[in-house]
Amino acid sequence: MLPDRDEVFVGTVVSNVPFGSFVEHPGGAHGLLHGETAEVGARVRVRVLEVDPARDRFSLGLA
Repeated sequence: MLPDRDEVFVGTVVSNVPFGSFVEHPGGAHGLLHGETAEVGARVRVRVLEVDPARDRFSLGLA
């Protein structure tokens, strides 16, 4: 299940890619924290910036 836009949560960084980090939402979905990298396993406070249900993805920013 995808989170709601503007939701703020603390998630765990699950992987890094050249353009950011993927963070796990407490509900289990993974969102992209674009332009920011954090150590895998780190807990980060993020805000949901956009949700794309058609593509089953969401983007994040630091909160």
